[in-house]
Amino acid sequence: MRRLERIFVSINAAVVIGCLSSMALVVGANVALRYTTNHSLSWADESARYLMIWMTFLGAGLALRQGGHVAITNLHDVMTTKAQRLLRTAIVLILLLFFGFMVFVGWEYMQRAQFQMTPALRLSFRYVYAAIPVGFSLLIVHLLLVAKPFILAGHYIQPDGQSDNLPGPANG
Repeated sequence: MRRLERIFVSINAAVVIGCLSSMALVVGANVALRYTTNHSLSWADESARYLMIWMTFLGAGLALRQGGHVAITNLHDVMTTKAQRLLRTAIVLILLLFFGFMVFVGWEYMQRAQFQMTPALRLSFRYVYAAIPVGFSLLIVHLLLVAKPFILAGHYIQPDGQSDNLPGPANG
């Protein structure tokens, strides 16, 4: 199971890195073309924007694993160990409910926007809005993978075997 988790995290990270690299290449090429030929790519800004959207939603689960989201720990820090576990359990359940709701909302947005086309690329907005249900589905998977050790001890074992505090959902 740990190996599958490591592969899942690696693929997720590679896709996020691919989005960032593609965005940098498109914007860099557009800037270079603008200054060397006085022409720019009409689709560059739009594609960079959509790559940024996808990168954000795909990377949210990775940030959750690393405790990269906002965390407020004042209440957690003054509670007993048992109360901390109950709080972390409640937070994980609330997050799962919210992420599930956002998968549904994202799917609805995707369906509503399917006939609208992006101005420069002429893609269906369905592909842009698909980032919402895909990203929140990945958040659910990431949260489920780290939930048990997080609830029990406030940390989890990273896919590379290192132990790490996870301030993400409840240490905030």
